[in-house]
Amino acid sequence: MTDANDLPLEDERSFVGVPDGFDRLWTPHRMAYVTGERPSDEAGEGCPFCVAPDKDDADGLVVHRGETCFVVMNLFPYNAGHVLVCPYRHVSLYVDLTDEETAEFTALTKAAIRALQASSNPHGFNLGMNQGAVAGAGVAAHLHQHVIPRWGGDMNFLPIVAQTKALPILLEDARATLVAAWPDAQA
Repeated sequence: MTDANDLPLEDERSFVGVPDGFDRLWTPHRMAYVTGERPSDEAGEGCPFCVAPDKDDADGLVVHRGETCFVVMNLFPYNAGHVLVCPYRHVSLYVDLTDEETAEFTALTKAAIRALQASSNPHGFNLGMNQGAVAGAGVAAHLHQHVIPRWGGDMNFLPIVAQTKALPILLEDARATLVAAWPDAQA
């Protein structure tokens, strides 16, 4: 068998089981995200942000509970320590928050940044809300703000080539660290 340049081609079956020099980072836990059911638009059990506060803090990955809003670990984080600030009320748009919810939403965002600074000393942060599925919201029906700690060099080839993020700490451990570093007063 030859190719277009008249060079002999090897039979692809001869490569089965032959090491290729690539290391593999297996992340089977991400299959729950890839193949899992998508949250519903309705409040209640189909919405992860409606369900989390009904669990105890460790099981729900809740970092802090306020009066109208709470902070929870992102189950599929972009970086270690990635948290979400959510209102308890099932609303989809920032403009739908009451003045009381808006004030606490902002205060908890600031407190999350302080806790992350104290617990892991990031070099910067990404803050953001994606409102609507077209804007990239994975859970479009329940407003949530991302607080993502960033470090120099934290982006590498894995997210680009393998659509995989290597995280150096388990969610439960990151949550415990943030709880311990949570500021007493929210200013």
